[in-house]
Amino acid sequence: MKHGFKIIDGDRPAPFVSRRDILFGAKVFIAVLAMSLLALYRSAPQSVFPAPPASTAGAITAPRPDVRIIDGDTVEDRTSGVRYRLVNIDTPESGKRAKCSAERRLAELATTAVRTMIASANKLEILTTGRTDRYGRTLARIELDGLDLGAALVDRALARPWRGRREPWCDHRGNLVL
Repeated sequence: MKHGFKIIDGDRPAPFVSRRDILFGAKVFIAVLAMSLLALYRSAPQSVFPAPPASTAGAITAPRPDVRIIDGDTVEDRTSGVRYRLVNIDTPESGKRAKCSAERRLAELATTAVRTMIASANKLEILTTGRTDRYGRTLARIELDGLDLGAALVDRALARPWRGRREPWCDHRGNLVL
């Protein structure tokens, strides 16, 4: 023993990179990639209200429509019985589905605004997407005298753009989250 240590038969040096290190690196890489893609997606200019695809879109035009306003984002054509859900917006819930009184009040304002805008329009055009939601409503954009009803509700702070999932309208104190 010249150097003060002895070599035991069967000892091997530890690997330079362990399996645990490789898995950790892969997880970090995936997380960074996901965050980069999300940042890129959010920074890309996008229209909040894209036109429905031409191949599946249908248009229903009525100079004086016979529609029933159910709430801020749902209308029913009384002649056909078809219910239409506005695409690309989220309006507050009304009645018992509202999570706070502020949400209920805003839902009432949105519903009243839709009634007023439809009643005062000379031309109503329903542009269907060819899809339905889980409640059987036909997804559509509604144009009033050439203006998008959903965009008008967002502009008036009575709705917000749809972000792919339902988000709360109330905070834990019962105040609106806009």
